Amino acid sequence: MSAFTPREASDFEFEEVLYEKGDWIARITINRPHAYNAYSTSALRELRTAFEDASFDDRVGVIVFTGAGTDAFCTGGDVKEYEALYTRRPRDYWKYMGLFQAYIESIVNAGKPVIARLNGMAVGGGNESQMACDLAVMAEHAFIGQVGTRVGSVAAGGATQWLPIMIGDRRAREMLLFNGRIPARQALEWGLVNRVVPSVTHEGKLIEGATDEQIQKARRGEDGYGLSLEALDAAVDELAEKLLLQFPECTRYTRQQVNFWKDLAWHHTIGHAREWLALHYASFEPWEGMRAFVQKRPPRYMDVRERAASGGSSEFVWGPPARECPECGAEGLPSDFGFCGRCGAALPAVGSNGSGGAGRARGGSPAGAGAAEG
Repeated sequence: MSAFTPREASDFEFEEVLYEKGDWIARITINRPHAYNAYSTSALRELRTAFEDASFDDRVGVIVFTGAGTDAFCTGGDVKEYEALYTRRPRDYWKYMGLFQAYIESIVNAGKPVIARLNGMAVGGGNESQMACDLAVMAEHAFIGQVGTRVGSVAAGGATQWLPIMIGDRRAREMLLFNGRIPARQALEWGLVNRVVPSVTHEGKLIEGATDEQIQKARRGEDGYGLSLEALDAAVDELAEKLLLQFPECTRYTRQQVNFWKDLAWHHTIGHAREWLALHYASFEPWEGMRAFVQKRPPRYMDVRERAASGGSSEFVWGPPARECPECGAEGLPSDFGFCGRCGAALPAVGSNGSGGAGRARGGSPAGAGAAEG
């Protein structure tokens, strides 16, 4: 009996991933449509397990990776989870990044060709996920984008490493610095995907080359417009069938050779990214960017810049932990506090406290112990 006796897909009790195997194809689906298929911490574990099983199963020759529904392939990490957990415990983001790294590498190192079926938007880590795959087929109503600098993070989970390789340096900088949307036809022209297929319908019939207006109506289901993934499935199946008619060992080693530049860029940077991002989660930018996302408001980008330009702190929410309380001796109080967060005593006014001076004191309620607001 082999140590790698294949398991049935139904043996895995996944909660956020759909997994099926049959006819030499494994299909892995992120099943979180309520969150636009953003992956949670637990979803990363399930995805890695599914890719590992498909990789080791000799009954599988091709892996198809997609998302549930028609809105999103994947929108990266769950920002609500980031805001609720990791801005409060940055050290845990280092652990999370370990799971994310293992997930991405389970795709790259699958040993079998992986087709990204882009049934909707691929944003942030969703774009990084599809770039980890070998091939990508995109529905025409979908788009691709990055969001790192807009939400207080850096897209160092594949985008900073692989976009210059795939689409060139200038285009990569445009995507990473501006966080704009790349429509399907432009994604094809740039080399982000291999195929784009029609997905917009009018009165039940697919439209070739749908306009932006038609795409928007189809997403909203207006004026007889709708969405169909029939052509997407046909194109994915066609590629899968072609891949199955190749020798598996030669295919595996071809992937390994072609992955050279991706592996080189990835392994030279991902460890550093993991460390830096974990530390960065203790600073003002991710706190503000992710709270803004959760609260559905524009981030206060210029506030960060104005803090630094005025000699204040652009790194800490309430200024650096530089003050002491003369009453109770508490140390490390945020420099913007006007009152001690431990005993409630008023802190002495200072001409400059490293974060804009006493005139900017905004926190430290005089309500007594337990009133810290840092």
